[in-house]
Amino acid sequence: MESRLKVLGHPVHPMLVMFPVALLVTGALFDIVDTVGGPDFLAEVAYWNITIGLVGGVLAAAAGTFDLLAIPTGTRAKRVALTHAAANLAVILLFAAVWAVRLNAESRAAGGALIAIEVVGLGILGISAWLGGELVDRLGVGVDRDAGLDAPSSLRPPAAPERIGEMR
Repeated sequence: MESRLKVLGHPVHPMLVMFPVALLVTGALFDIVDTVGGPDFLAEVAYWNITIGLVGGVLAAAAGTFDLLAIPTGTRAKRVALTHAAANLAVILLFAAVWAVRLNAESRAAGGALIAIEVVGLGILGISAWLGGELVDRLGVGVDRDAGLDAPSSLRPPAAPERIGEMR
């Protein structure tokens, strides 16, 4: 099933997900290092990583919604996609709670309970990332219908239907 939202021939959702994943993971790691005695500035950097990760996560979710709505009902792909979306929503809500607690706090340091929430969020994120891979690699969601080892560049205009046979 081909992606519904593309830029220069490539699906937008997979382009966007790498940023929130990397930022949320790095934010949690910086919080852990800060808590065990790392440099004080890591808590501030972690806070801003989480902030930008949340913005990126919302953008990635919006792009993913286009593909989710296009998946036929009653398919395994739809069930996996709904689980993937629910897991990502849980991650966003958990990290948003951590962010909200730190927003007006005297210190940006996370501390034990907030780090525990982050670790739970990262566990769910890992499961969700695997589900996203399952959707693309196993179920073909977001994959161009003409994909193949010798497919033409996505920057080339699509061939007219009567010429497709000639190209192969």
